[in-house]
Amino acid sequence: MFAAAALVPETALLVPGAAGRADVLGKVREAALTALARVLDQAPDMVVVVAPGPVDRVLGEDARPSLAAAGIPDDALGWRPAQSGPESVAAGPGASVALLLLAAAGWRGPTATVEVGGGTADPVRLRAQGAALARSTEPSAKIALVVAGSLSARHGHDAPLAEDPQAVTVDAELLEAIADAGPQARALLAGSSAEMAQRLAISLWGPMQVLLGAADAAPVPPGAPDAGVTAEVLIADAPLGAQYVVATWLTAQAAR
Repeated sequence: MFAAAALVPETALLVPGAAGRADVLGKVREAALTALARVLDQAPDMVVVVAPGPVDRVLGEDARPSLAAAGIPDDALGWRPAQSGPESVAAGPGASVALLLLAAAGWRGPTATVEVGGGTADPVRLRAQGAALARSTEPSAKIALVVAGSLSARHGHDAPLAEDPQAVTVDAELLEAIADAGPQARALLAGSSAEMAQRLAISLWGPMQVLLGAADAAPVPPGAPDAGVTAEVLIADAPLGAQYVVATWLTAQAAR
């Protein structure tokens, strides 16, 4: 069953050494590690990393983190990827950041990796994929998600992409819904447009749809109208023109 999720940015700048000696996102990294620690406190039986990627693919437990595709050699990183088997497959940069964060938080258990392709993906299919992930083990087994992605990369003149005046308004609505996580808030997130997300460079959109499917499939406690997802936003900031958010979602069933 789905128990908990940590939402973390997918930027390589969270990994020590990725920006050389500069430490540009120290507070965001600290918040991400705190969020992961709180999720791991729920004692999950498996963790699934869900991150944006160039194409849809499920890597299972064969994924190994590498930022080489982002032009950063592994030996430059302060967090060295663990040794992996000869049949391992390099995860994309977003998933690799999440895997490195997860290892830095102390997780050594079973880990699967799902990458969600860009473009106008079908949100219904993505939410169905999340529901299938939530039900992929024994009913008593806890599954935690690490959902990697960012909100709009079009904030202000320092943004990675050209500024869009809608970015601030749209991100404010999405942040409010992420911080709420109730049924209406999840419906708002589910109804957000894939085309809008693509235009505003919201890389969290696809992975978020997977999370919504998992959350909607979570067991409902007796007498409760909903799975009872409790959210906490640890940080929401756009220090480099991209809106980052670190948050946790915990279900009432998991808290028991």
